[in-house]
Amino acid sequence: MVSHFGDGVTGLVNLGERSENCSLSLNMAGKKVTVAGWIQDTRNLGGIAFILLRDRTGVVQVTAVKKKMGDEIFSELTGIPRESILAVSGELKANDQVAGGFEILPDEFQILSQAETPLPLGIVDKVGVELDTRLNNRFLDLRKEQVLAVFQTRDLVLKGMREYLTGNGFIEVHTPKIVAAGAEGGSTLFPIEYFEKQAYLAQSSQLYKQMLMAAGFDRIYEIAPAYRAEQSDTVRHLAEFTSLDMEMSFIESSEDVMCVLEEMVAHTFDVVINHGIDQLDCLGVTLSKQKLPFPRVSFEKCIDMLSESGIKVQGDLDTEAEKKLGELMSEKHDSKLYFITDFPTELKKETFYAMRDPDNPHLTRYFDLAYKGEELVSGGQREHRYDVLVSQMQEMGANTDEFEFYLKAFKFGMPPHGGFGLGIERVLHMMLNLPNIRECVLFPRDMYRVVP
Repeated sequence: MVSHFGDGVTGLVNLGERSENCSLSLNMAGKKVTVAGWIQDTRNLGGIAFILLRDRTGVVQVTAVKKKMGDEIFSELTGIPRESILAVSGELKANDQVAGGFEILPDEFQILSQAETPLPLGIVDKVGVELDTRLNNRFLDLRKEQVLAVFQTRDLVLKGMREYLTGNGFIEVHTPKIVAAGAEGGSTLFPIEYFEKQAYLAQSSQLYKQMLMAAGFDRIYEIAPAYRAEQSDTVRHLAEFTSLDMEMSFIESSEDVMCVLEEMVAHTFDVVINHGIDQLDCLGVTLSKQKLPFPRVSFEKCIDMLSESGIKVQGDLDTEAEKKLGELMSEKHDSKLYFITDFPTELKKETFYAMRDPDNPHLTRYFDLAYKGEELVSGGQREHRYDVLVSQMQEMGANTDEFEFYLKAFKFGMPPHGGFGLGIERVLHMMLNLPNIRECVLFPRDMYRVVP
């Protein structure tokens, strides 16, 4: 390890604005500072060189002068490969010709970690790279400013959702991710070895959320991984994703759930708009405040709208129909977010816990929330009556003995309740207009990818 530090690397500060107490600023002009980060680029002009040093908080220019440093040390400093980690100590000097308004004139430096060459992919190069290559070298890809901006926005999305829910009396819980039965049919379950028992990775927290309603936890939410073994190789499907699940008791109808959902989503947009200015600008995304309430359109009405536009739907909406519906809702209701309500029972048969409309048992009290033609959320009022729930399970062919642990909670006082499940990646995917949902996950899992 090459070191030109007298007493080692001490007193490091951030390059950007992560903290007022430990970040570079013009207020430090004339003072000696010590920083460390990745070498983003080096421009050697012979007698002077400009080194861009980067960390998560920003980029700073280190300006090295050969006369001051000497030929050998100058050559050593400017020859360090890009993406090596360098610590530099020197005077911070105001310079309005430099981005940020200041630069560092180095007195000492130390190579903390030297990168191999060539790099598997460029960090700031304007060269297109296939997504597979990026994901195979994800630790490098994540260093890119635009990729970092995606995950900084994701952080704001989660903060906004938590902020709204906790502010409205919900408590955060965590339910098992190793389960004995699936909540949404067995065809998309991942079986696992669990001692001598049959077990699966959880598709959702649905069954446990409802059991907590019987326990008196009347307003809960969970943000946790969920797993779907779907044979879907598309730009909007993942085998492992992050789900926000909410459940609430003592509701009168699905409208109570939809009101909470739309307020939470609108609040989350506000948080991203107010606190993610730099990230949205970096990604070239413009977001607008969401007007409440979101439009509510029955499934039957959606079919009629699509039929009038020339698209005939058989059964559920396919991708083409969903996209067209998004366009129609934007044109007719001036809204990119909208609820599809009153789903036919036939389309929700696997959702055995969905309450059916007492006036029309061919319809459920279930809804989807869609955004620009893509489903983000599914939810509604649950069936809380034990006898009706068992009947619906038997109708769909479920073995009620396997669900005894779940059904038991309905025998001793279960309040009317409902909730929803929301895919965090889908929200981010649509919010930021990203071409592939895998870009919303640090290390995505799909049909073909289990590493890195």
